[in-house]
Amino acid sequence: MKNRLSRIIKPKDNRTVMLAVDHGYFMGPTTGLENLGKTVIPLLPYADSLMLTRGALRRYIPPETDTPIVLRISGGTSIVGKELLHEGIITSMKEAIRLNVAGVAFSILIGADFERDTLLGLAKVVDEAEEYGIPVVAVTAVGRDMNKDAKYLSLASRMAAEFGAHIVKTYYCENFERVVDTCPVPIVIAGGKKIDEKDALEMTYNAIQAGAAGVDMGRNIFQSSNPVGMIKAIRAIVHEGATPKEAYEIFKEEPLVEVRSE
Repeated sequence: MKNRLSRIIKPKDNRTVMLAVDHGYFMGPTTGLENLGKTVIPLLPYADSLMLTRGALRRYIPPETDTPIVLRISGGTSIVGKELLHEGIITSMKEAIRLNVAGVAFSILIGADFERDTLLGLAKVVDEAEEYGIPVVAVTAVGRDMNKDAKYLSLASRMAAEFGAHIVKTYYCENFERVVDTCPVPIVIAGGKKIDEKDALEMTYNAIQAGAAGVDMGRNIFQSSNPVGMIKAIRAIVHEGATPKEAYEIFKEEPLVEVRSE
């Protein structure tokens, strides 16, 4: 367990830059991930871990890749369905072991009519993962009408930790220190929908200053006008203590490499 956790969150500074490219499991061919391999492979040298599904891992990522994998194992609904994120277990722990993952990720939806289903699913995943020493990343997903404030996110994050999650992925918000201070396991922030690069870097910086262990960011990297420059800039904030201004200079100075498919 400690060995796998150290592959995700680097012991040198207890920080991590996780690259989330698991969107296709409920969003289909997300913009920027039409050809996931073409987009992701140039970013791998700068990612501490890669979050994706087993299908994407098998079809797009070369087996020689040594970037640690956090495997998405929850799903079952789509973006066009009536019960977004009413997820169950979609991948067995045996399969996770076969794929040699560093961790698994499972979403919970606190406050929804079906929160009990997702929480009991998390509990089952933790039981099975603990048996084999595999860390669980609990993703505190939110519905369309849910608030992303400190009161709600601290509730969801603390519950995830109490159910046995080893890392919690949640959203950044005002008074984020409260979320971090009341959660006994490391927290990484989701990037959410694509926003301006300067704003994404500012959000990353503020989250780190508030005590986050890092990011698990997707669209704000792979949908950027310069994905390689953006992940380098994020790394500079997370691992090198760069300011948003310094990180933005890194982003601007990176030569543009076209990594997306037509």
